[in-house]
Parts: sequence; C-alpha cells; structure tokens
Amino acid sequence: MHRSVTTATPEPTAPHTLPTVVRYRDVLRVPHAARLLISTLMGRLPSGMAPLAIVLTGPGDGGYGTAGMLAAVYLLANAAGGPPLGRLIDRLGQTRVLTVSALVAGAGFALILVDDAQMLGAVVAGLSRPPLDATLRCLWKPLMPSREHERVALSLDAATQELIYIAGPLLAAAVAWATSAQWALLATAAVGLAGTLLVVTSSPSRAWRPTPRTADWLGPLRSVGLRRLYAAMVCAGVPMGAIVPVAVQTADRWQAPELAGALPAVVSVGAAIGGLVYGTRSWPGSASRHLTVLCAVWAAGWLPLLAATGPATAVAAGLLPGAAMAPLLSAAYLITGHLAPDGTTTEAGALLVAALDIGCAVGTAAAGTDLGLLLLPAGGTAALILLAARPIADRPLLPPTASAEARKTS
Repeated sequence: MHRSVTTATPEPTAPHTLPTVVRYRDVLRVPHAARLLISTLMGRLPSGMAPLAIVLTGPGDGGYGTAGMLAAVYLLANAAGGPPLGRLIDRLGQTRVLTVSALVAGAGFALILVDDAQMLGAVVAGLSRPPLDATLRCLWKPLMPSREHERVALSLDAATQELIYIAGPLLAAAVAWATSAQWALLATAAVGLAGTLLVVTSSPSRAWRPTPRTADWLGPLRSVGLRRLYAAMVCAGVPMGAIVPVAVQTADRWQAPELAGALPAVVSVGAAIGGLVYGTRSWPGSASRHLTVLCAVWAAGWLPLLAATGPATAVAAGLLPGAAMAPLLSAAYLITGHLAPDGTTTEAGALLVAALDIGCAVGTAAAGTDLGLLLLPAGGTAALILLAARPIADRPLLPPTASAEARKTS
C-alpha cells in the first residue's frame, strides 16, 4: 500500500462521531482535494481537445493519411501508452514521470505541425499523454480520511470528467476560430502541460512514494479479479465508443443533422447527473454488486433510444444510458484501487482506462452495422462476467471504522 500523505491525512475520527453520509463538500474540504480535481481536469482536457484540433490541423487525403486517421492514431496511442507510464510511476514516483511525459506530449503536438512528421507527432503525443486519470485515483486513497470519502471523491471525479468531452471540443473550436487550427493544437499542448504541472507541484503528489514490489511482467494482471474486471470493462466500453455512430444513424433516420452533436452531449449530461446522484448517498451492497447492476442498467438503458420515435424522444432517451455511465466508471475505479497488488496501483488504473479504450474502439469501428445488436449484448456480457466473478470485490462500501464497528455489534 502506498505511504499516506501525512500533511493531508486528518486525525482519526472516533466511530461515534463519524458522519453517516459524506457529501461533496466534505470531500472538497479535504486539504488539496479541490486543487487536485481542478488541475487533473485541466491536464486531461487534451483528451477532448486533441481529436478535433488534430482533424482541423492535419492533412487531407495524401501524405501519411487523412486527418481522421491522425486522430485515430493519437487515440490508439493513448491506450497503448497509459499502462507503461503507469508502471513507471509505480516504480519512480509521480513527479519525474508526469513532468517528462507532459513535455514529450507537448513536443509531439508541435511535431504534428511539421510536414512529413505528422504521423510521428500523433504517435508521440498519444503514447506520452500523462496518465492523470490513474494518478488522481491513486492520490484519493491516501488523501481521503475514510473509504466512504474515497467513494464520493471517485463519484465526483467520474461525473466532472464529462466536462472534458463537452468543454474540450468547444475550447479547441473556439481557439481555431479566433486564431487558427495550428494555435488550437498548440493550446491543447499548453493546457495539458499546465494542468500536469499543477498536479506535480501539489503536496500530495510530491509526497506520494512508490511501494516496493516484486519484479514481474504481469503486474496488476496477476490478479484474477482484475483480469475479470478488465474483460468486463472492454465489453462495457463498446457502447461508449458507439455513442457517436448511434447519434449519426439517429440523425440520418429522421433527417435531423443536429442530433449528431446533440445526442453525445445529452449522454454526457446524463452521465454527469448520474455520477453526482450516485455520490450523494452510501448505497447498500458491495462494489462488485453495484458494478454488476450498473452494467445491466447500462445495457438496458439503450432500449428507449433505439426505439425512439422522433428527435425529441431520442434526445430525452439519451439521458438514460448516460445516467448509468459515470456511476459504472466510479464503481470500477473503486474496485481497481482496492484489488491492485501492492506497488501496481497506477498501472492498474491505467489498464482499466486501456480496457475501456479498447471497447470504445470496437464500438466506434462498428459504425454502419446494426448497432442495436451490438450495444445490448456488449453491456449485458459485462454484467454476466461480473456475475460469474462476484467474489472479486465483495466489500461493503463503508468507511473502515464504520465497518469495524458494525462487526463488533453483529
């Protein structure tokens, strides 16, 4: 287990004074929590900005390929680069790895502006994107005074990360409109670097130290529970990647081109609402049970959208699958953090993101197929995998002291 950040860990709370409900304000009042949340959101904005900025900047047909291919290469490189960087962080600490990776990613974005180096730039920028998602989730655990605080922090993180995919493209488009597409790409690099520097200069990040681990190639994959979780998340990621193809097909069905942008935005709004609601109370049951139910709801939530009878009902129905998405991610992050073998927490979180990215790639590549036959079985398969492996994380979502008190009185 990673060493606690002594400057941020509060005094032990007596069981009789422990709050039964942890609210978002309780999490944000923990020293450094608000800064970490805001700075990691800033550092992750390139995930939302870069695809559009690359498309606006990249070549047409010719050279190394189309602008869309450049954006796809960047996204695939993101998935490939996260786990190795996570392993480096688990061995060397956050400061050096995050700083160097942010600088290299910025250089990669600059390379995209150079003729005959655009593909190389997209690969470099993607492979070296700092794994701030996994980094932040490693910091929540030692920073928060109880497991319930950690759960609420993860819910807040999962809900607010939807802003990345709403604000990111808007910011890239605004910079390109006000200046040029080239400046939009450079702004993407600058925002990512600034956010990363805010993270690595924070006290929790500087105080975080790796836990010694046994050298092995498998890392987190030696955990049977995590392997099953990753397999489930590949399936759960398929509908996430299919959101844009679904939106395009829906727009074509009713000849309403505005739905191509409106539906993904509505799903993101639903995710933000669902994530915030999920974190407002302590739900009964274990984390694995939550995730199993949420995967089933995530699959079934697409039925009203696929059966919508017009643009208005399609927009309203888009809220339903979105409402399950952020809570699903929150539960998966919580399970990952508590199943990761010692010394592999960052890599475990990065592998979870990679598993979701692989599923997203499958869902996106399925454009033009009968998406109804893809969305429901994929989400349902995730639930079935988790049902077959319920013991992987059968832990109540209660603060540790509260759990101990409950055992004494039972």
